[in-house]
Amino acid sequence: MKRHDFGLSGERIHLAVEGSTGGTTLGLHLAADIIENGKRVLWASVEMPDPARFSQLFQHLSLVESSRFHAMNFGGRFDRAVDALLEAATSLPSVGLVVMDDWCPSSGRIPADRLEHIERVAKECPSHVTVLLVSKGSVDASGSSNDPIVARSSEAMGRKGFAVWRLWRGKNGAQRTLMQHEEKVELTLTDSGFVA
Repeated sequence: MKRHDFGLSGERIHLAVEGSTGGTTLGLHLAADIIENGKRVLWASVEMPDPARFSQLFQHLSLVESSRFHAMNFGGRFDRAVDALLEAATSLPSVGLVVMDDWCPSSGRIPADRLEHIERVAKECPSHVTVLLVSKGSVDASGSSNDPIVARSSEAMGRKGFAVWRLWRGKNGAQRTLMQHEEKVELTLTDSGFVA
């Protein structure tokens, strides 16, 4: 089976995931695709991706290609991390993807100041750069949705220019369902990434 091609260019995406379903893996999958196409990736997170998982998803890339993956930690003040990320996105040549993994608290309402800084990312990143935000989704307590998870602050994220995607477990262990632009995409999670 062939790795899924998400075919992104310049999108602003807020990916809400069910816990431990592959949100970071989806980000790494996109990163490997972008790097394979000759561009750079900026990755920001409180914790860096698991080295073993990183190696699996990047195994088809050379060391030179893998060096176009630039990781930074946004522990500490979030506004300063966003400043550094935006400076890198606008000054480094050929950036194609910015990923902010676990950029907000894992439960509850997303703080208003985080949403303001995220709006800056959407507006100030060059238009050809895809921005992917990965965060934990939540269960719909109101019962108005049949889906296993909902994206927190989805209306606010939409107003800030982000398309909301959701990722959850399928019926078997490796199956995943991605709700992308209100279309369900059935995927299988493998060592090398997602396959359709």
